[in-house]
Amino acid sequence: MSITVADTCSAMRRILLAPAADRADLLRSMLEANRGMYRYYPGEVDLVDIHGQSSGFPIDRDEERCLKALETLAAAGAWERMQRALDDALAVLLEATPGLRVPGITVLLVLGDPGDEHFMGPCGGVTGFGGISGHIVITLWPFPENVARLEATAVHELHHNLRFGPGGVVWDPMTVTVGDHIVSEGLADAFARQLYGDELGHTRIGVPHLHDDAVFGKVLTGLDVTGMQNFTAWVHGDPSAERFGLTPVGLPMGAGYAVGNRLVDTYLAAAGQTAAQALHAGSSEIIAATLRPGG
Repeated sequence: MSITVADTCSAMRRILLAPAADRADLLRSMLEANRGMYRYYPGEVDLVDIHGQSSGFPIDRDEERCLKALETLAAAGAWERMQRALDDALAVLLEATPGLRVPGITVLLVLGDPGDEHFMGPCGGVTGFGGISGHIVITLWPFPENVARLEATAVHELHHNLRFGPGGVVWDPMTVTVGDHIVSEGLADAFARQLYGDELGHTRIGVPHLHDDAVFGKVLTGLDVTGMQNFTAWVHGDPSAERFGLTPVGLPMGAGYAVGNRLVDTYLAAAGQTAAQALHAGSSEIIAATLRPGG
């Protein structure tokens, strides 16, 4: 199967230039390709509402600012670069994981909301979601750091998509732990670093805490926490937990990403594997490489 980076550039330009009354329907049409991403949501899903809740670009203000940002991405060749990066990354994963089952994957690159302080500040102007097989959405504001990391951001999400895809690791909401989530972020970052190096491959929000032993120790105490409503605080940190009305646990933004990278690096070194080869490695095995005596 193939990976398709949808032409959201043309679609977003059309939305932003349309009469205000027409924009919601045009946006809904653009997002329809990834409706399947919400197949586990209870009840009927309003794609426009989810777009707004996920820091997607506004359709009632900031039109000129968003159009200028869109042109920045187009001039940078964002869509073409992501398509090449994903095709190349898929080839690496197929070589490293014989028998890998690859679904058709649709990728949407969507402008973020420049008026969303949490998105533009603590999140660094970028979020991604690739955990549901067959669908990837990257919401981004074209800060120079984000434009430079377009390829790495895309392949990070691809690693998630195939880790949790057909024949891969099962994400069971009833039993999944903070440790499972943190390991998946560490593996996806390690894959991006395998292809693009440490400077571009690390998720930005985790970088400040990569060597913070206090943060590392704190996150280790939460590895067995269950209940996905609790994951935001442990993985993304208190700023995101507070943004969504969840209980903070005393961790900075990106703490789980930093710890996931450390856990995964220890495992990969011990196992003599690449992140591509470890696509389906169990999180308990990865965590054990650090927590066992001498690890």
